[in-house]
Amino acid sequence: MSFFISQAHAQTAGAAGAPPGGELFQIGFLVLMFGLFYFIAIRPQRKRQKEHAAMVAALAKGDEVVTTSGILGKVTKIDDSYVVLSVTDNVELKFQRSSIHAVLPKGTLKAI
Repeated sequence: MSFFISQAHAQTAGAAGAPPGGELFQIGFLVLMFGLFYFIAIRPQRKRQKEHAAMVAALAKGDEVVTTSGILGKVTKIDDSYVVLSVTDNVELKFQRSSIHAVLPKGTLKAI
């Protein structure tokens, strides 16, 4: 019955070890992966954050804007951290400055 089961033999310690230079390859691979992740994810996100911060800082009274929730309005008042938008006649809404998504070209609200 033992002819159906193959014999298992232990390998020597030298043959089972990792090839030389394996640790250096792993470190290099991790550095390469971090560099790739930086250029694909981190760098573009920081660029968008800087652009958004510059846009919010440049808001002025009379600008036509879109909020992150999709509300279109005209800026009527600006505080340090809040913006008041005139949505329609006699309707004004107060938003945080960071919730402004984009500044529209002048005359966009009349065209819609």
